[in-house]
Amino acid sequence: MNALRPQEPSSTPLRLGVPAGGLPPGGQIRRLGLAGTSGTVGRARAFAREALEDWQWLPGQTEEQTAVAEDVLLLVSELVTNACLHAGGPTELALHGTARTLRVEVSDAGEGAPVPRVPHEPGRPGGHGLHIVERLASAWGTVRQDGGKTVWLEVPAPLSATVPAPGR
Repeated sequence: MNALRPQEPSSTPLRLGVPAGGLPPGGQIRRLGLAGTSGTVGRARAFAREALEDWQWLPGQTEEQTAVAEDVLLLVSELVTNACLHAGGPTELALHGTARTLRVEVSDAGEGAPVPRVPHEPGRPGGHGLHIVERLASAWGTVRQDGGKTVWLEVPAPLSATVPAPGR
């Protein structure tokens, strides 16, 4: 989904067994300045990995938890790489974690809105980033700001290994 939307996190209903980690009510926001830095994609991934570990998404207790956390790291890489390639580089990475969702935001000074390459040609190099975002994120979009934009995505928190069985 590629649409302009407000920047408020989603109001996804609470799912049983979601790992709340050390997140306070209302969640936590972490920001990493990226303007003028080198090794931007690696720095962003390391920053996201540390947040996922602190919020107990990593290490995952189940294969699903591990897969969701690895997907998040890939999604961070894709958004930051797109900002590097198409918007003069990212200025900031923000992560907003709650017990329900993780919102990833990458800001840059670019003016254009990202659009998935059409037609998508899986066998050709390049042009796959936003198709990956569309497949792995529950929602994504762009918010224009003075002097640039923020590309955001949301991923639901994975179910934990201790989800109660129905009727218990």
